[in-house]
Amino acid sequence: MSDIPLALKLNTLPDSPGVYQFFDNEGKMLYVGKAKNLKKRVSSYFTKTHTNGKTRVMVKKIDNLKHIVVKTESDALLLESNLIKENQPRYNVLLKDDKSYPWICIKNERFPRVFPTRKLIKDGSEYYGPYTSMKTVKVLLELIKSVYPLRTCNYDLSKEKIEAGKYKLCLEYHLGNCKGPCVGLQSDEEYSQQINDIREIIKGNFKSSLHYFKGQMQSLASEMKYERAQLIKEKIDILQNYQAKSTIVNPKINDVDVFSIISDNEFAYVNFLQLSHGSIVRSHTIEIKKKLEESDKDLLELAIVDIRQRFKTSSKKVFLPFDCALPSDIHVSVPKLGDKKKLVELSERNAKYFRQERFKQIKITDPDRHTNRIMAQMKIDLRLSAEPRHIECFDNSNIQGSNPVAACVVFINGKPLKKEYRHYNIKTVVGPDDFKSMEEVVYRRYKRLIEEERGLPQLIVIDGGKGQLSSALKSLEALGLRGKIAIIGIAKRLEEIYFPDDPIPLYLDKKSESLKIIQQLRNEAHRFGINHHRNIRSKGAISSELESIDGVGKKTATELLKHFKSVKRIKQATLEDLLQVTGKAMAKKIYESFH
Repeated sequence: MSDIPLALKLNTLPDSPGVYQFFDNEGKMLYVGKAKNLKKRVSSYFTKTHTNGKTRVMVKKIDNLKHIVVKTESDALLLESNLIKENQPRYNVLLKDDKSYPWICIKNERFPRVFPTRKLIKDGSEYYGPYTSMKTVKVLLELIKSVYPLRTCNYDLSKEKIEAGKYKLCLEYHLGNCKGPCVGLQSDEEYSQQINDIREIIKGNFKSSLHYFKGQMQSLASEMKYERAQLIKEKIDILQNYQAKSTIVNPKINDVDVFSIISDNEFAYVNFLQLSHGSIVRSHTIEIKKKLEESDKDLLELAIVDIRQRFKTSSKKVFLPFDCALPSDIHVSVPKLGDKKKLVELSERNAKYFRQERFKQIKITDPDRHTNRIMAQMKIDLRLSAEPRHIECFDNSNIQGSNPVAACVVFINGKPLKKEYRHYNIKTVVGPDDFKSMEEVVYRRYKRLIEEERGLPQLIVIDGGKGQLSSALKSLEALGLRGKIAIIGIAKRLEEIYFPDDPIPLYLDKKSESLKIIQQLRNEAHRFGINHHRNIRSKGAISSELESIDGVGKKTATELLKHFKSVKRIKQATLEDLLQVTGKAMAKKIYESFH
């Protein structure tokens, strides 16, 4: 049984492709399934009314679930197949037999044959795949055979038998599908070169083949053989759209354990992928609470030993993101490229998703821990001397200098405290001058806080670059607060973060939680300031419309608006209605101007 409630796990599942596994209260696997969107698919079991009685019984038995995140839906299908075959869950029907996905085989023989197969035989032959569709395999083989004439017979084409004249030319030779290596009409070197080109095509390296096809197409077009040129063009399109094989299964990577680690200040997350016979058969992620300042290397070494003992894995080879000191009987490999590197990246992706889900779960069950973690991370990311529990953000708003206003928003523990939001009408600045406006509003804000002996923030965020930041610093200096309150500026274009007296900006990771808090502050200040600016402009437009009537001044306009509430109602008012607010002559002027 899991320590985390099932409902909480459902609530924090990712919206990514992957495979999910259901378990009963005894820990027995009930079902394995794949999903394009894990959150939607798994949640549907618990929200829909199932007509199938077997599904209803299974859902009642579900006590725990696990999932593995993959890159594509095809990867999910292949991984689902592996897990079903390995665990034989009670409620899985499809993919439970020994049927496997198609591969392309280059046979280990003289003048190798190239053909599709579902069986992997360890005889030195090369296997490429697996493919999720036999149609893809057939299209690719047809393409290869249309360009490279290959033999299809299963004769033993040893040098002795060919020289002895054991074989005769068959129909394939006369049809142009084979060059007759069985009777010595094609050399071993020429055939081997064809096989090398075919290997590159299967791997997804089409450069030389595309060059060959394009030359052939242009040659046919110049001879006005347009129909044949079009057929070649279709082959070029197929090659260009063809996707290389999945990294979920690779027969050359056999019986390996893959580990990766993702960590923060308090916790580390270690993911384990187990490969058996070239297929992923298990994924497991653990959370480790840091007690001291342990390095990722130390934690990963401890986790590897613990996980291997727990799952009784006997693999002698492990793939890791960096070198570790493990027992001498275990061979450590740190892949730099290729399928092995992709497996390590897949493990890291699963660790990252697990970490994100834990954050979501903690946010619901232990909000204080979630807040403490974010505050600690912001202190590190923004190079602060204290955690920014109290943050204030400023933004200016005006249109070509008209109605200049500013806004100040306040966040406590990373959350907006709207009752502390403040609007400011700029009083000392004439025209569009964002720098002077920022200087005024920051001065007014903190002069008042000092006078009222209220708490000052740990961090001030200025919406703008170096110019606005310098203006805000002048005000802090005038108040004797420079160096006592941390202050940064955020420029919108590239989300650059500027610090005082530092011309080089800081660029935080786009997915960083610290950056997300700063962006939320900036966006909230902008929204709050824009709304205030619109209200002022709207009131100004209303007043000017009434004041444009001959004889109507500011006082009369205000009295009319107080009585009728809007200009629209004033326009709709009768002469008698207007007489309740103004004199007869004025009421007549107003009525006639709108009618």
